[in-house]
Amino acid sequence: MADSENSHAPRTPFRAWQAFVWSLKGLRATWRVESSFRLEVYLCLVLVPLGLYLGPSPAEKFLLVSVLLLILLVEVLNSALEAVVDRWGPEHHELAGRAKDMGSAAVFLADVNAAVCWLLILWPLINKDS
Repeated sequence: MADSENSHAPRTPFRAWQAFVWSLKGLRATWRVESSFRLEVYLCLVLVPLGLYLGPSPAEKFLLVSVLLLILLVEVLNSALEAVVDRWGPEHHELAGRAKDMGSAAVFLADVNAAVCWLLILWPLINKDS
């Protein structure tokens, strides 16, 4: 592979650090402009400890937490997609609207995935008490 093809891969500790800094910059930007991301982070602050407490096994604890982090991941990607579409131009275009709707659908599917995961793991605990 030619050097120019792999120019974005961290090859030194400085490049790895720079990639980390860019990632934090992206998270800060998402936090600043996306109220839905902030809400999801607040929910994670409550639900991650709850999932770690309620998960019956280490694998189930992992699933309860990871589906929440997946929501944040998809929200960041959706925000990036929306920023690119908005940068292209403010006028309404059918494809731009479709892209934004698809990004929103991806977040919705991540939400449904998390809800189903939590329900399937915690339902036996809830049902056992009744």
